[in-house]
Amino acid sequence: MNKLEAFGYIAAQAVRGEITFPTSVNAVLRLQQALDNPDCHIDEAIRLVLAEPQLAARTVALANTAAFGGGGSVPVTNVRTAVTRIGYRRLQALVASLVVRQFGNRINDPQLRAKAEQLWEHTTHMAAIAYSLARRVTGVNPDTALFAGIVHEVGAFYLLARADEFPGLLDDDADNWGALCEDVVSAEVMKKLSIPPAVSDAIADMRGGWLNMPPATLLDTLLMANQYAPVPSPLDSRREPLPPHGENAIDFVFDEATLAEILEEAAETAHAMGGITLV
Repeated sequence: MNKLEAFGYIAAQAVRGEITFPTSVNAVLRLQQALDNPDCHIDEAIRLVLAEPQLAARTVALANTAAFGGGGSVPVTNVRTAVTRIGYRRLQALVASLVVRQFGNRINDPQLRAKAEQLWEHTTHMAAIAYSLARRVTGVNPDTALFAGIVHEVGAFYLLARADEFPGLLDDDADNWGALCEDVVSAEVMKKLSIPPAVSDAIADMRGGWLNMPPATLLDTLLMANQYAPVPSPLDSRREPLPPHGENAIDFVFDEATLAEILEEAAETAHAMGGITLV
């Protein structure tokens, strides 16, 4: 099967809804479904979190960051306190990050795995920046911005996992497979994961989207976060470097000192969400 045939095969499967997830992803999805239940008691939520050691560690770490109410003299040291502090919506965002992260687990090809690890690092930084921008600049729901940042590249993670089956699929063809990922595969993967339309629509609009002035929407938040993320997506050949401060329209929205504070806060949050290694 040549590259074009492989692209067509993957796209056709996606359109038919034939998207298969690794066993590890399915297990986390069951956790996500349980937490989505409005009747899920906090004791059940804590039990579910403790059943996933990675999630438990990240929940406590996130609760101790300044962006989520930490930074005090007495750090959070247990899951119960952490869940109470960050709340269910932020916990759901962490579960989503675990889902996204698990896609890279079955990649064996070293080059593809390196791309997946860079993509994960980009994702955590972008999600954290989106959260801080939402709180301090755009006024959209910060938890929604965090969640959208985490899942904005889920289609790319899925395609990387599938590329392991088709050697050379993603070599030197970023524009073509990027369009395939964002226009076809990403939409179907997000549908399979039950991503809310308000989030999936904003993610879809990132391709070719324009930043409003002043920025005030989820799309604006994601576009800015993508530009300010210190680690670029290895799959995005379209991101252009930002002009120096003082030569950008966004300078009228916040000053350089505010931007530095946002990026510093986001860096701490991204670190709490997990390192680049896919385990």
